[in-house]
Amino acid sequence: MSLKSTLRVRLGQQDAHYGGNLVDGARILALFGDVATEILIRRDGDEGLFRAYDSVEFLAPVHAGDFIEVYGELYEEGATSRKIRFEAKKVIRPRQDLSDSAAEVLQQPVVVCRASGTCVVTKDKQRLR
Repeated sequence: MSLKSTLRVRLGQQDAHYGGNLVDGARILALFGDVATEILIRRDGDEGLFRAYDSVEFLAPVHAGDFIEVYGELYEEGATSRKIRFEAKKVIRPRQDLSDSAAEVLQQPVVVCRASGTCVVTKDKQRLR
């Protein structure tokens, strides 16, 4: 069974962790966790637990003011394990070079991170099977 989830968020000044308003990569991983939680709830009726990332690739910088679309897809499952692929794309970016409130929709979204990981929902918590 393939389940998918998409989340779109605007990262704010509170997400900026480094100079130049750069957002910490851990913030993107937290968004992947939110998408995984939704997939597990839809699949099993329980939030489950994130066990491990198999791979994480940070591909482009993310800054405060960027709109990020986060996508997850359940692609393999075992008795208790759920393998999920993730991708995060920048879809809107601020244009402070034009004015304090200018922004633009990117004609071609920029993939900023890809990952895959394994979540676990113990048998006693699987309500929807």
